[in-house]
Amino acid sequence: MPDLLILYEHPLWFEPLFAALDRSGIDYQAVRVTDHQFDLAGGPPAPVVFNRVAMSSFLREPEHPLFYTTALLDHWRRGGATVLNGPEVLAMDTSKARQLSLIRSLGHAVPDTRVVHRAADLAAASEGMAWPLLVKANIGGSGAGITRYASREELERSVAEGSTPTSIDQVLLLQDYVPPRGGTILRLETLAGKFLYALEVESGGDSFDLCPADACLAQPGKAAIRMQAVEPAAEIVRVAEEIAQTVGMDVGGVEVVIDDRDGSPRFYDINALSNFVAKPLEVLGWDPHDRLVDYLQSVIAKVQA
Repeated sequence: MPDLLILYEHPLWFEPLFAALDRSGIDYQAVRVTDHQFDLAGGPPAPVVFNRVAMSSFLREPEHPLFYTTALLDHWRRGGATVLNGPEVLAMDTSKARQLSLIRSLGHAVPDTRVVHRAADLAAASEGMAWPLLVKANIGGSGAGITRYASREELERSVAEGSTPTSIDQVLLLQDYVPPRGGTILRLETLAGKFLYALEVESGGDSFDLCPADACLAQPGKAAIRMQAVEPAAEIVRVAEEIAQTVGMDVGGVEVVIDDRDGSPRFYDINALSNFVAKPLEVLGWDPHDRLVDYLQSVIAKVQA
């Protein structure tokens, strides 16, 4: 039995992680969830399991593994495994509504948001909100399932035509469009609930795919996103750490936009699938995979003690 199992779905995203693990000498096994199955009579295949299944997996596979993975991780943990970014974290990752509710419960600002489960209710839900508005799929990924509407009439036409976003869990969000100050958002990465690094990422008005990782940037015909490493305000770092710790996220990102209308930071996304930034040595001057591997080694050592 290996000391560590990496459960993943995307065929390319984790090559840098696997390379760092190879350098470290950790006894690990990488298992792709796509064609995986499990027997309820069986136990976990390793004492430490690290979940790397992406929320956006439904974009790549019609028979996606999101809910399967939640059940699988829960089963392995009940069998005694230490599961990093476990089933509760994945459940939070796959619900923007739950993320925003959690952030608000901590006393932090989020974009004004209404939640519905029928597209037909979107127009009525917009009553009292200021346009433009975004309609978002509750389960998205890589900017999927987000559309900006300039008016109630435009939204009503879209509903009538059946062209509004859809979500695989039948939950939709109607959300205030927050104009980003400086045309950028901040993505803060955390490890073990502590701040790791932050990126200032270009955010176009109608472009919502802001993933900074290699595979997200390398798609044919798709322009790279401009980004740079930054040091956020101490209060923003504190809030990101608080969110990560409350979720129980071993590794993951928190995104915030500075509202150009009033200068307030509005936290809007929790991303438990952090495959880090493209070309980290150029952008950061160091490789976060090395620190992630150090963390994994510490967890393995604690389990084995």
